[in-house]
Amino acid sequence: MVHNDGFRALDRQECLRLLGKVPVGRVVYTRHALPAVLPVNFSLDTDSSVLVRTSARSDLVRAVDGVVVAFEADEFDAATRSGWSVVVTGRAHVVTDPAEHERLLRTGPDSWMPIQDNVFIRIEATMITGRELTDLRAAR
Repeated sequence: MVHNDGFRALDRQECLRLLGKVPVGRVVYTRHALPAVLPVNFSLDTDSSVLVRTSARSDLVRAVDGVVVAFEADEFDAATRSGWSVVVTGRAHVVTDPAEHERLLRTGPDSWMPIQDNVFIRIEATMITGRELTDLRAAR
């Protein structure tokens, strides 16, 4: 449904479909008691959780393991003043199961950075919300 403010709420399935179209999103977490946002490449797992591959020594691993975080991805077109944004909220944890880690080495996201001590962070898709923005100039 499009309201006269130009935004349309997206259902869970549409949010997941859109997340599958983009390679980069942002992890929103707390660092030193302050909000922090880190752009990361990612993929979705079969259970709809967000997967990030990083170094075991990264600050991100220490900051998010076991805590609730948000993950946001979007796509906008300035020329048409349209686009979408999806937010996944859930507990993040480092994948420690050896079989799961091996599976993710084959099927999970590749890091865009050269790393040797790969770990995967899984963000559970406890809550998924999204909005689409449509160009209101055409409605005038």
